[in-house]
Amino acid sequence: MLAIEITESANQFLNELVAKQDEPGLGLRLRVTAAGTPAANCELIFCGNGESQADDQLMPIGEINLFIEQASQDWLVDAEIDYINEGTGGRLNIRAPKIKGSAPATNAPLLEQVGWLIDTEINPSLASHKGHVTLVGVTEDGVVSLQFGGGCQGCGMANVTLQNGIEKTLKEQLPEVTAVIDATDHASGQNPYY
Repeated sequence: MLAIEITESANQFLNELVAKQDEPGLGLRLRVTAAGTPAANCELIFCGNGESQADDQLMPIGEINLFIEQASQDWLVDAEIDYINEGTGGRLNIRAPKIKGSAPATNAPLLEQVGWLIDTEINPSLASHKGHVTLVGVTEDGVVSLQFGGGCQGCGMANVTLQNGIEKTLKEQLPEVTAVIDATDHASGQNPYY
């Protein structure tokens, strides 16, 4: 059974927050969105009477109930909910160290290792240009096939990004990568960055 540490300040804040809603049986529901990815996040929402799921784990917090989504429980191991009072207000802080997952082992399939680097290093960088890449596949001889999207699809600089950024990064970190090819139909791009 999952145990989430809830500080006394968080306990008090959450109980007061729910009490202000003046709704009998109102609780809270905690779940992880985009689990195992760099975009992972904890979502804490009100949960009305009868809105919890049958497989949610029930965790009492003072006078209210916290329902923890079953599919999120493995990602919330060692999680902590804290409330930090900052003079003019405060903020609720949910620390869940495992929600973004972890890098694959060095002996993991190349496809998995490439996917991890795309999610954690390459796409966050391309996001500043409103772009991203999707991993299409990896051949047995280490050729990585990618598809550009967003602002990168149709961009005149996509080839430079591919060769000087993406391919360089992948080859430096994964010597098994022999080449990176672009499998994008750039002619259909609608909103390139450049």
